[in-house]
Amino acid sequence: MSEKHTISVLVENEFGVLARVSGMFAARGYNIDSLSVAPTLDPKVSVMTILTSGSPEIIEQIIKQLNRLIDVIKVQDLTGGNFITRETVLVKVKLSEKTRSEIVKVAELFHSELVDANKHFLSFQFTGEKEKVESFLKLLQPFGVLELVRTGTIALQRAEGS
Repeated sequence: MSEKHTISVLVENEFGVLARVSGMFAARGYNIDSLSVAPTLDPKVSVMTILTSGSPEIIEQIIKQLNRLIDVIKVQDLTGGNFITRETVLVKVKLSEKTRSEIVKVAELFHSELVDANKHFLSFQFTGEKEKVESFLKLLQPFGVLELVRTGTIALQRAEGS
């Protein structure tokens, strides 16, 4: 049975690390559903958040293979643990005088931020769990989504006692 997993990979912030990680997935036929990479408080270290899916055996293999890569410091499967996930979306929605108030109501319902506007479109930024992002986009779809871009999921382990 295939399950979705959120894997956090701490890596040295060196040239070619992303290529080696994505190449490992490609070479073994594993899919990356989402990938986000950013530096940590230490500029020499980055964290990769990878969403992938597979059977428990496949996930175990992915973790073992990641641990073998040069520049990988730590691999952690956050799935099933106590962690926070977020995703950000920028979305441009077609605008007309008839739809303006309805679009704004949807945006307010989700506490999204208006980031750009003109007489033809409104652009919003929204950050939340993947399911909330999906719901936000679904409600905007009937108005005409002209363009969108998503960050992919990022994850952080919760503090002890949370």
